[in-house]
Amino acid sequence: MPEVFNWQIGRTMSYPYEEAHPEWQFAFVFNTNRCIGCQSCTMACKSTWTFSKGQEHMWWNNVETKPYGGYPQYWDVKLLSMLEAVNPGGQRWAPDRSGKGPYGRFDGLTIFEAAEKTGGNGAQQRALGYLPADEEWRHPNFYEDTAKGPRGEPGGIVHKDGVSLPEHSTWFFYLQRLCNHCTYPACLAACPRNAIYKRREDGIVLIDQERCRGYRKCVEACPYKKPMFRATTGTSEKCIACYPRIEGRDPLSGGEPMEARCMVACVGQIRLQGLVKIEKDGTWAEQPKNPLYYLIRVAQVALPLYPQFGTEPNGFYIPPRWVPRPYLRQMFGPGVDRAIEAYECPSRELMAVLQLFRKSRQIVFSFEIEPGKKVYERTLRDGRKYELWNDTVIALDRRGREIFRTAVEEPFHVRPAMYVNSF
Repeated sequence: MPEVFNWQIGRTMSYPYEEAHPEWQFAFVFNTNRCIGCQSCTMACKSTWTFSKGQEHMWWNNVETKPYGGYPQYWDVKLLSMLEAVNPGGQRWAPDRSGKGPYGRFDGLTIFEAAEKTGGNGAQQRALGYLPADEEWRHPNFYEDTAKGPRGEPGGIVHKDGVSLPEHSTWFFYLQRLCNHCTYPACLAACPRNAIYKRREDGIVLIDQERCRGYRKCVEACPYKKPMFRATTGTSEKCIACYPRIEGRDPLSGGEPMEARCMVACVGQIRLQGLVKIEKDGTWAEQPKNPLYYLIRVAQVALPLYPQFGTEPNGFYIPPRWVPRPYLRQMFGPGVDRAIEAYECPSRELMAVLQLFRKSRQIVFSFEIEPGKKVYERTLRDGRKYELWNDTVIALDRRGREIFRTAVEEPFHVRPAMYVNSF
């Protein structure tokens, strides 16, 4: 196989195709600390794209409860076990001394390299994977809100002495998932019909329905199980990132790039979606004032989901701070400790950028910050000093025009006494 560079694992790796990169890349950041599991994003996607016959089991966007939930069930546990079986004890991260890997260097096998090792003389898979059984698709909310940890006894106290952050003894968290529109998609690599392609203008991964013959190799290969088979048409379908909205063709957008349906519907304001500029060699162009670039590459508070799979996903997550660190490191890589530390005690600039989440349906391409006054300060339990400044962050569109502005400290209003009990 050709060699390509994957910045998320800090090294080159095997991939069936030569490097080819888009001009811009669709990407997103989810703040798992804010999600309330309301499924508004899920239903927004469902009611827009997958409400027809044969799509009953299709949930291009879903929110699942970790550690036990998953759609399809156990999608990540199964693949992690398969990788460990191919490379026992070798799926490990090491410090990166080259400066190319922000999270370190992954010395284990990606799903593409593991597939090379398992097959023989061209008979192997393009990417290590499996086809979920029918029953694994039947319950999209199985184990929802199911916690890990002590259950307690009837009438008893689960934790006699209580619990405190940064980690809880009993925990769960919501994981929001859709197609990651990966830089090195496993679905694209595995398709024998060349029916899957990555758009040059925005990096969105799509399936050509005229070429697809429903072999389900994409379903088998995708480590996140986001391509799904539709029996009524005999083809596979997947998230299309609401590309008409990205193109500015939605009547509500005024011709400007607009966030996807699942992003706009988010009640908890946990989602920020946009486009990042990509250089010809595949590296991210330096855009420290692009909110996604800032959160992912500068502050490094948002991390990829299972970077060790090797697909270089373009979906990133701010990890939940109450979950045991070993579990999070397995899911998001070794950058977890730094990310949570940055989120628990955010810098002045990071606090301002966090206010950009879900304030507008229009895509934010850059931001500016107008300084405000200090409104709060304290010393944290670990000795770090935290200061809160009421700065104003200004969101700008592709042409540098203002979309909106918002302050860090949200205003509140006290109802006059004469109206205190009225509506």
